[in-house]
Amino acid sequence: MTAQPVYVSITGLQLKGWRHQPRFWWHAIRSMMQARKAPGNLAADARIIKGVHHTRTVWTDEAAMRRYLVAGAHLQAMKAFDSIATGKTLGFTSETLPDWDAVHRLWQTEGRPVGRSEA
Repeated sequence: MTAQPVYVSITGLQLKGWRHQPRFWWHAIRSMMQARKAPGNLAADARIIKGVHHTRTVWTDEAAMRRYLVAGAHLQAMKAFDSIATGKTLGFTSETLPDWDAVHRLWQTEGRPVGRSEA
């Protein structure tokens, strides 16, 4: 993908019920727009795989991702998370971009739970 390592962040969320979809999509769309404009973001995309709402973002470094994580629309989404979804996340440095099969597999095997209800 690149000549130098990048930071890859994978998130997978499962809604607690269909009634949470409007609120989830409100936060998801705004967070994705923020990610795509964030300093240090190289790529951001999303897919639903086996009922799991995944995001895959690529950053110049972990610090850039962390600045995005705690600001704007994404911060608001994190505050709403526990009431609408459960999930796991994973971040790592890589020289290649994992394909979507690898994203889901890594999420299943190496992802760590997020949110107060998962602690």
